[in-house]
Amino acid sequence: MTLLKVMAFSLAILLSYTLFANILPQVQSDPPAEEEPIVPDDMDVAGMISWGETLFSGKGTCTLCHTNMGRAPDMLALDLGAEFAERLADPRYTGKAKGLEGAEAVQSYVEESMVDPSAYVVAGFGKKGTGDTVSPMPAVNAAPIQLSDIEMNALTAFLQSRAGVDVTVPLPTAAEDGASAADTGEEEGPAETAVAAFGKFGCSVCHDLDGSGAEVGPKLGGIGARIGRDGVREAILDPNATIAKGFEPDIMPGDLGEQMRASELELVLDYLMVLPENGARE
Repeated sequence: MTLLKVMAFSLAILLSYTLFANILPQVQSDPPAEEEPIVPDDMDVAGMISWGETLFSGKGTCTLCHTNMGRAPDMLALDLGAEFAERLADPRYTGKAKGLEGAEAVQSYVEESMVDPSAYVVAGFGKKGTGDTVSPMPAVNAAPIQLSDIEMNALTAFLQSRAGVDVTVPLPTAAEDGASAADTGEEEGPAETAVAAFGKFGCSVCHDLDGSGAEVGPKLGGIGARIGRDGVREAILDPNATIAKGFEPDIMPGDLGEQMRASELELVLDYLMVLPENGARE
């Protein structure tokens, strides 16, 4: 009799939980709609501008420096039409856009500034001690950023649009390389090596790594011996917690840890722990 009572009680409890669970509102999430990949021959001017904006804050790493932090002109806050006109009228400017006007001048100036940043350095934004003759910006068509020609065209289209002039860059065709679904906005998969992670997050744009010569942030060679694994982890996840001597706060993006997958963070830490003082691994 006791056994029957226990079984009956247990069954009643199970039925109660089942009833309660079914009374609660049921939330069902639908899978995200699958977007059609953008292919070159489908891209119009609006598409180029949109893609350029994505590259500006993504693969191009432009927003690492072109912000209100003062490391480079804040391209998204400036009146680019007036700004570009002022730069081209500067007697120090002797580049390829000299003598051109309107949209053609903007295109030529932007293209030149991406592949040869030191051709003209905005006053106050050059490397220290160079008298604004050497830019800290890397050429975007070379390592570590390595934008293709079509990607630079998209960036130029975006900046022409911001400057209020016509977009004059050529639209891509299906025969051109560099415009795959991955290039045009689909989320990147996780980096599988430390070197891939450094490239994905643009580390050598600011840090002298693999011979990049960047001076915005401290050199990473020997950092594992200097501050240890926990110190490097903190520097990535909370960069303002401890500021390296000779550098200012807010240089490194505070949300870098949010952008990284845990596996990518560990790859970077493993690499830096054995990176020698000269910054080159065998």
